[in-house]
Amino acid sequence: MKFKRHIKVEQGLGQINMAPLIDVIFQLLIFFMLSSSFTFQSGINVKLPKAVTSDVVKDESFIITITSEDVLYLNSSLVTIKELNAALERLSDKKRPVMIKADRRASMGRIVDVWDLCRKYGVERINIATNRDKQ
Repeated sequence: MKFKRHIKVEQGLGQINMAPLIDVIFQLLIFFMLSSSFTFQSGINVKLPKAVTSDVVKDESFIITITSEDVLYLNSSLVTIKELNAALERLSDKKRPVMIKADRRASMGRIVDVWDLCRKYGVERINIATNRDKQ
């Protein structure tokens, strides 16, 4: 038994039109370029407590950040309490102020631990960061 092959090539299907394909590729490229430029850099999310009597401090050199999960950062790099201990021990200029930025939900025990470390190594000026409360 012999089957006949009926192959008919239509005139329009013999060629692929590239213009719509290129348009779609360019639209996808523009979409990804625009959407990637609006992504935010991840930072340390800290909600500072509010205070009526807060002052502006301009000359901090060391910033210790305590998040709500009691994670420590020294100048925006993640550290443990032992690494912070070693960094404060190496601190040569004890007259430089230290700024403690603690989240309002951070445990008081962790804040006191950091404060005690600073006092242990002779840091003379320790500041607590707050937001000004408007009344």
